[in-house]
Amino acid sequence: MQSGNPALNKNTFLDAASGAVVGHGEQVMTINGTVNKTGLLLILVLVGAMYSWSQFSGPASAPALYPLVLGGAIGGLVLALITTFKKTWAPFTAPLYAVVEGVFIGALSAIFEMRYPGIVVQAVGLTFGTMAALLLAYRSGLIRATEKFKLGVVAATGGVLLLYLANFAMGFFGHSIGFINGHSGIGIAFSAVVVVIAALNLILDFDMIETGVNQGAPKYMEWYGAFALVVTLVWLYLELLRLLSKLQSRN
Repeated sequence: MQSGNPALNKNTFLDAASGAVVGHGEQVMTINGTVNKTGLLLILVLVGAMYSWSQFSGPASAPALYPLVLGGAIGGLVLALITTFKKTWAPFTAPLYAVVEGVFIGALSAIFEMRYPGIVVQAVGLTFGTMAALLLAYRSGLIRATEKFKLGVVAATGGVLLLYLANFAMGFFGHSIGFINGHSGIGIAFSAVVVVIAALNLILDFDMIETGVNQGAPKYMEWYGAFALVVTLVWLYLELLRLLSKLQSRN
């Protein structure tokens, strides 16, 4: 059986077929290396967020945040696409992505906090609480990344992406899909479903990292695994902000 902890140390991992410990040298992906790089990327996200958050000093300064939101969103998207298609560049592009995305979510968070005081702390707590709970469920075997599970999550994620793209395109003609941004019961239910889909993508990230370690993936894949986790955490955080804002708007 495959070990729940495939990386025994930075030099070895358990072979999934035989269960024997097989050496692979030092230049391979490990769980510890991925965890360390994930922590570093999250620190860089925090640095970027603190910078953009510091630009907010009250409602009068809100307009100055919009360029940071737009620039951070576009820059983050470009760096994410580069990292996805050029995984070998991850040691360089992943840290840049973390900083730029941090600028984006810091500015956006300041805008949300101005409208809904206390929402950022709630969203951050729920984001990391969800990650911890799902990591525990994955490691304990309560949730398994079977092929059907992966297919379902990928299909649901693709469906959400298509809806967001359609809503974005409709915006150019003065229209929108009402329940995406609406505060009605349907809008809240939609955001709740998207939060669940975003959270389940963490399971795919955990499985990808574990599979990479088991197969002796090259060292740069630690950066890519950390990048994938941060992308999902950012998405989950943003969806939680959206859901919490809808809930507070109805109070």
